[in-house]
Amino acid sequence: MVTRKRSPGAGRRRNLLLELGTEELPPRSLKALGESFGRAVFESLHAAGVAENGRDSWRWFASPRRLAVWVGQVRPRQPDRVEERRGPSVRAAYDESGAPTKAALGFAGSCGIAVEKLERMATDQGEWLVFRRKVSGERIQALVEQALESAIRQLPIARRMRWGDREQEFVRPVHWLLAMYGSEALKVSALGLRAEPWTQGHRFHSRGRIRVLSADRYLDTLKKDGFVVADYCERRKLIERQATRLAKRSGGKAVIEPALLDEVTGLVEWPQALHGEFDRRFLKVPPEVLVSSMSDHQKYFHMVDDKDRLLPAFITISNIRSSSPKRVRTGNERVLRARLADAEFFWQSDQKVPLADRRPDLDRVLFHERLGSIGDKVERMRALAGSIAAQVGADEGDVERACVLAKADLVTDMVGEFPELQGIIGAYYAANGGENRAVSSAIREHYQPRFAGDTLPATPAGRCLALADRLDSLAGLFACGEIPGGDRDPYALRRAALGVLRILIEDGIDLDLRQLLRLALDQFSGRDGLNTGDDTATQVYGFVTDRLRAYYQALDFDALEIAAVAAVDPGRPLDFHQRISALRTFFRDDADSARSLAAANKRIANILSGQKSPEDATVDESLLREKAERTLYKKVMKADENAGKHLDAGRYARGLAELSRLKKPVDSFFDKVMVMDEDPAIRANRLALLGHIRRLFLAVADISLVRVE
Repeated sequence: MVTRKRSPGAGRRRNLLLELGTEELPPRSLKALGESFGRAVFESLHAAGVAENGRDSWRWFASPRRLAVWVGQVRPRQPDRVEERRGPSVRAAYDESGAPTKAALGFAGSCGIAVEKLERMATDQGEWLVFRRKVSGERIQALVEQALESAIRQLPIARRMRWGDREQEFVRPVHWLLAMYGSEALKVSALGLRAEPWTQGHRFHSRGRIRVLSADRYLDTLKKDGFVVADYCERRKLIERQATRLAKRSGGKAVIEPALLDEVTGLVEWPQALHGEFDRRFLKVPPEVLVSSMSDHQKYFHMVDDKDRLLPAFITISNIRSSSPKRVRTGNERVLRARLADAEFFWQSDQKVPLADRRPDLDRVLFHERLGSIGDKVERMRALAGSIAAQVGADEGDVERACVLAKADLVTDMVGEFPELQGIIGAYYAANGGENRAVSSAIREHYQPRFAGDTLPATPAGRCLALADRLDSLAGLFACGEIPGGDRDPYALRRAALGVLRILIEDGIDLDLRQLLRLALDQFSGRDGLNTGDDTATQVYGFVTDRLRAYYQALDFDALEIAAVAAVDPGRPLDFHQRISALRTFFRDDADSARSLAAANKRIANILSGQKSPEDATVDESLLREKAERTLYKKVMKADENAGKHLDAGRYARGLAELSRLKKPVDSFFDKVMVMDEDPAIRANRLALLGHIRRLFLAVADISLVRVE
């Protein structure tokens, strides 16, 4: 069906404001929910033809108890339009006597009219029956309901809930709906609610419903009468500014991590920063424990001095303006003191048992029901990390000792209370127990990178452990069928795969990924029910190397550059990196030659794809008849010799530079020589010459895949 607009919507444009009022929304998801809700509403209205796309066309708002969107200059109704349906061709619509066929009758019936009322439309392909009808544009109320329904359906909600006896589902119970079109309250419905010109303010500072007089007065009304800063971005800046100023007045600097700032912004509607302190004796506990207690558990911003040393102080963001702020401060300090006292106790009691003595306890901690205990994983890591250490020249003794201790902190009370500190606590306990720095550092580093953009292991032993840990998880979980699919990745195997690639590439470790995965799978030999064969090795290899696409796209490499290198499937990720870097340099520094050779390679690939000649066919110099092909052959032989030395040594940029000398003779060859000669021997010889050229370039990448502009 084709839709044609006929006339613009009548009436003055007005601004639109929609708000869903809820119980407290998940703070970590609030930003994503708000952006999704606002964008989906706007896109629905824009697609309907009543909202214009522009820099300030719409804004989203979100607070713990509401999702809202403002859309500017919305038409009161859709433009009228003509709907057009094309039916069968006229030739197929009538028989030889001119009577309508079943095709024509069926089409007319589906349109609800007689055949003779159908129109005809002439095209380049012939004449067709067509049905046209004028459709009046829908009014704003109906369009807003459709936009709300679409936005609610698209929200990124992992698990929806029901409340009361309602059938509707949402991330949290919804209690009110506001829809203002200019100063007009739209009577729209969503989630079982009918919109009214009212909103709700702060849960404690505000009482009862608040009348909203127009879409443009929404934010000011909520601030003045409701004690709510509904604009998420404004509230975030306000929290950051308050925390920074208060910390400075208190003699320190607030450390404001973006993720924590987002979460705190999702927790409060009327932010009020407060300064608090704790006993200096707790500074004897590792700072990571104190910071975790404050930020992860209490949502406080910790403070440091001008040398970035942790201070016994914090900034908390309250959701109320208290008449007695000292009592609020004292309450927060009391809660934190109890938590730090627990951490202090764990710190002291854990160290009464040496880390090495905890190793047997890991045999009772399950890693996976089909892969055994954490103790089993440690033994596999020892074998795998030892092999890696031998290949990269790391101290095998340090690697062996670090493997034994790497997971031991999982059975300590401290990690039981602060699981996010696994590895970090183990490093402290190892160092305090007399282990050398290489061992304690490796214990800490083997969990790195923990997330996208995180730092990598800095020591050789740490890299060996980090690789062994991730490779063991990838191999074992694939062997027992725990393969990620869609959004499902319960064991974070995508993150593990990217971690392996980052360590190998960014730390310059030139190891064969297939070989590493084969070693990892071999550690599971003899365990029943696991598929450790070559098909699993191929599957997990493909899974890991698939992450290269996202990795290099994040580094701003073109998708075709990535595909060109992936086509030759280098087994070593560092080698992949060297190839793609050389390819980028080649196309940047010698763009004309690169584009010409890419076009030639594409032409060569197309010619060779339809031929059955052997890929390794050799050139018979006596059959080279034309001057252009003799010249090309000599240049190819010289390039083979000169470039080959660089390519064999992995100096791909220099190798490509040598191959770029083939530009002119290749261009001349295609201008003056007919490849598909009538003589089969000459034709086969010329194909062999082209095959030789293609193999030369495939030693780096399939540059025929790179875009030629």
